[in-house]
Amino acid sequence: MTEEYQSIIKNDVWKIVPRPKSKDVVSSKWLYKIKHVDDGSVEKYKTRFVARGFSQKEGIDYEKTFSHVARYTSVRTIISLAAKMKWKLHQMDVKTTFLNGVIEDEVYIEQPQGFELEDGKNHVC
Repeated sequence: MTEEYQSIIKNDVWKIVPRPKSKDVVSSKWLYKIKHVDDGSVEKYKTRFVARGFSQKEGIDYEKTFSHVARYTSVRTIISLAAKMKWKLHQMDVKTTFLNGVIEDEVYIEQPQGFELEDGKNHVC
C-alpha cells in the first residue's frame, strides 16, 4: 500500500482540500491481490487504490470512461506485426499507470484509508 500511495504522491495526482458542501464525493477503497508462481507459492502481494465509481451516475457525474488495461486483441495485433516485420520486442513491468488526460470537471474522492493527511471527514482528494 505504501508503494502505491508514494507513487500517487510522486506523480502529483491530487491535492487534499476541504470537503465541498455542494459536490458529490466518490468513495474509495484498496484492492488486494496475491500473485502466485506456477508451483502455487506466493510471488508477491499487490495493492491498488481505486475509486468506487458505482456511486457515480453517467451524464451527471461523468461523460466518458477509461480503462488502464490493454485489450488482448491489441496486444496480439502488435505481436503479429512484430513477427511479420521482424521487429524486436521488449517486455517491461509497469508498477503504476496514470491516464495522461485533462479532466475538465472537478472530481473529489475520499482520502485513501490509512493515509489520511487531514481529518478524513472534512478533507478529500
